[in-house]
Amino acid sequence: MKHSAFKLNNPNRVRSVIHAFCLNNPGGFHQADGSAYRFWAECVLALDEINPQVAARLARGLDRWPKFAKPYAKQMLAALRQVAEVSRLSPDVSEVITKAITANR
Repeated sequence: MKHSAFKLNNPNRVRSVIHAFCLNNPGGFHQADGSAYRFWAECVLALDEINPQVAARLARGLDRWPKFAKPYAKQMLAALRQVAEVSRLSPDVSEVITKAITANR
């Protein structure tokens, strides 16, 4: 993300870097310390201000949190709640996050 060619407002770059890491790299994304889930939350919130549709697609990355082992599921739910607590969420992201938190219990 620090590369000069990366721009957060370019959806193709976001998909090739952030989505690839969060959605297509389970070994790198699912860390025991939950740091990648916090990174995911930061990215969803930053993208929501720029492009809510891209942010909503990224937000779906944690919608299967109950299917994971307890330590991971707990941290994933915490990241979802971190995003849900933000009052300025777009309707797109809010819908995805709310469904992920409530529908999967």
